[in-house]
Amino acid sequence: MAKCSVAVIFGGASSEYEVSLRSASFVLSGIDREKYDLTMVGITKEGRWLLYTGPETAIADNSWNRPEYVTPVVLPPDPSFHGLLVLEDSGIRTISLDVVFPVLHGKNGEDGTIQGVFQMARLPFVGCGVLSSAICMDKSITHTILDQAGIPNAVWADVYPQDLEAFDQLESELADGLGYPMFIKPANAGSSVGVSKATDKKSLLNGLKLAFQHDSKAIVEQFVKGREVECAVFGNRNAKASMLGEIAPKKEFYDYEAKYEDDSTDLYIPARIPAETTSLVQELAVAAFEALECSGLARVDFFVQGDEIILNEVNTLPGFTGISMYPKLMMEGGLSACELVGGLIQLALEK
Repeated sequence: MAKCSVAVIFGGASSEYEVSLRSASFVLSGIDREKYDLTMVGITKEGRWLLYTGPETAIADNSWNRPEYVTPVVLPPDPSFHGLLVLEDSGIRTISLDVVFPVLHGKNGEDGTIQGVFQMARLPFVGCGVLSSAICMDKSITHTILDQAGIPNAVWADVYPQDLEAFDQLESELADGLGYPMFIKPANAGSSVGVSKATDKKSLLNGLKLAFQHDSKAIVEQFVKGREVECAVFGNRNAKASMLGEIAPKKEFYDYEAKYEDDSTDLYIPARIPAETTSLVQELAVAAFEALECSGLARVDFFVQGDEIILNEVNTLPGFTGISMYPKLMMEGGLSACELVGGLIQLALEK
């Protein structure tokens, strides 16, 4: 029987480029070479697509983009090609694909843009579709849908750069509506990029300016005290929730460095919450997954304080690094790396 042809795409024109490289290393380690023919495609920070034929070990440390390893490649939206066009000196060569695994975080990879290209090319792909990717990437849209679905989430407000022209009035409204401290986030970014905590008027202004470096819209959220609990959701229709993990940051909050670059966070699997609360969190995770039209996978993050459960965010392509919670939770549940990656590929083909 012919092997299934899968392309793993990594990198990307995103502030989360480096995280993608490390996530791709995990995914590649889980590709069963007896079942799948593997093609690797790297996207540079500038947005160039390159067929990569070098060692997989060179991806994580960003030494992959060397002339002897790469060839320009494109993915045409024309479905008649059903794969990649490799732009070689001798001419154009086609690589037919059965499925794509985009290991891309943040803008241009997790926000529905590249999913639209896959959809036009009629290529099955791992993860959420165009709509769910876009709405989960934009935190204000996510909040709006969660509010309508009756899923508890933080009190919030959206802010635009022009709102800073009347900052005194804006600050007064936010202080009255949300209270200090409050968290400021770019509306469209992940991995805690551009996130800050405001404790007064000055830090609020600085936090908004930081967020606007990453997006043209910011979200300001009421501070929620509680344990940071995460749930991996796996499936299409009738998706299932994993056991829960708990993050205990040693820093003030779970920032980019804590997620990917140091050991300033303690992880607890299972989370240190009662069984009844665990069940409620799992139910809310699946309810959010369904309300936001997710498929394949998502990591749903919560704050838990006693009986209060507040949904923090939904990540449609969570990190797959060695310290990332999504693969840890799925593997604690009994899946090997090969079973997890293979299962996600099968979900894509089923969808």
